[in-house]
Amino acid sequence: MDSILSSSTTFQLRNPLLSLHQPPFPSSKITINRLNKSQRALSSPPHQPLRISAASQSAATSAATASSFVPSEMKAWSYSEYGGVDVLKLETNVAVPEIGEDQVLIKVVAAALNPVDSKRRAGKFKATDSPLPTVPGYDVAGVVVKVGKQVKDLKEGDEVYADVSEKTLEGPKQFGSLGEYTAVEEKLVALKPKNIGFAEAASLPLAVETAYEGLERAAFSQGKSILVLGGAGGVGSLVIQLAKQVFGASKVAATASTPKLDLLKSLGVDLAIDYTKQNFEDLPDKFDLVFDTVGQGDRAVKALKEGGSAVVLTGPAEPPGFRFVITSTGETLKKLNPYLESGKLKAIVDPKGPFPFDKVHEAFSYLETGRATGKVVIYPTP
Repeated sequence: MDSILSSSTTFQLRNPLLSLHQPPFPSSKITINRLNKSQRALSSPPHQPLRISAASQSAATSAATASSFVPSEMKAWSYSEYGGVDVLKLETNVAVPEIGEDQVLIKVVAAALNPVDSKRRAGKFKATDSPLPTVPGYDVAGVVVKVGKQVKDLKEGDEVYADVSEKTLEGPKQFGSLGEYTAVEEKLVALKPKNIGFAEAASLPLAVETAYEGLERAAFSQGKSILVLGGAGGVGSLVIQLAKQVFGASKVAATASTPKLDLLKSLGVDLAIDYTKQNFEDLPDKFDLVFDTVGQGDRAVKALKEGGSAVVLTGPAEPPGFRFVITSTGETLKKLNPYLESGKLKAIVDPKGPFPFDKVHEAFSYLETGRATGKVVIYPTP
């Protein structure tokens, strides 16, 4: 679709995939008003302190629950053509989505970025994507402000988190988490762990569900050994913890660059491998499972024991390696909440963040360097 050219442009939604994943916007339209640079500067929120405080997060919750009033329009990031970071625009008059009977409306407090957001924006999944313009974002943490008639277990005022799209690549939400509100099916949502803040909660859903499903698909179990490629990343850091704390791994090894080896050890890694100095496939240690988060499937299979397997998230997978794309579910989050609340699982938020809502360009540019530690988080949302 051509980029927005006029000061006020209305887009009609025609893709039938959208109706499978969320209800249409009011009158089946997204209305976006374009501001000039000076207007955007005046309307953008000021830069927020990077430190997450209990007081600031309580204030965010109070703001969301103080009134049942939901505006008809809001601020959101969107793009109307595929491309680089520059196609993302901060709009101030995007229609707040209506909710279906099985959905809740979440006032977004924090969101997180994922590599799939960048690939989707670049047009790598055009064949199965939802229509443009798109408000990107999968990960969300926030407060329920409205519930559909069929919603059973959630209510207004609940603090929740979720991956908003059940299928990551097949008709993902046209309206994601990089806006003030987002509509999500109840089955994708879980209550936020009580002991962590919104920024930490937002960092978890897509990554922790990917890590958990990959371990399950590989039939990983107690007493087995695992090597995690990219152990300091968003998914890798959670694979390490899940393998050790939930699945009962006998040995956990992981790769990272020199400055991140201490992080690996703090997560419970038994063998921290500096990939700038060692080739993991040349080490004498071999593993029951290699979990490849960085696209080195051809090398991953060389580090396997006989009968082992490899999970590959990106790039080609050579047998006995395999690839998969997750199906999001709130049940996984609910299952893991006790581990988060006990401290056995920890959310890893990149220390350069959280990035405030008006710095999404900078956050994506940083994510796309491939150097982030844990997850890149956007917090707070206005």
